[in-house]
Amino acid sequence: MDYLNLTTKILVYSYDEASDSIKKLVDEAKKAIQTSYSPYSDFKVGAAVLLSNGEIVKGSNQENAAYPSGLCAERITLFTANSGYPEMPVEAIAIAAYHDGGFTDAPCTPCGACRQVMLEIENRYKNRIRVIMYGNDKIYEVASVKDLLPLSFGQEALGEKP
Repeated sequence: MDYLNLTTKILVYSYDEASDSIKKLVDEAKKAIQTSYSPYSDFKVGAAVLLSNGEIVKGSNQENAAYPSGLCAERITLFTANSGYPEMPVEAIAIAAYHDGGFTDAPCTPCGACRQVMLEIENRYKNRIRVIMYGNDKIYEVASVKDLLPLSFGQEALGEKP
């Protein structure tokens, strides 16, 4: 018997310490919450992706009374980007959440389903996606979706070559 030790490097910094390009992407994610439809949870999430051509695409969470029918901001944003720019790799995604009258103090992290979709897009384009998770108190950043989803399920599990 043996152990497998997994390590994830997460860069932690404040908004003021962020580069101008990160601030711009975070600001776009924060603006995206204005289009959130979240009457049930009152938890508004906005996301913004930076494409390799410099375009920024935004999206927000959309809820439904039949809860499983809603969709997270990250997936809406990524699907919109892939539909509008099908040949354009995603370089980075920023995520922000708004609840109880303000942006959350802790960074907003993507759910498991969003992580799986982000990984598929990372693998599809063979391009690492930086994930920037905004919170008032700090920002978390990882260099790749794989850092958020160790031992992930992908093409290899289906017997396909990546």
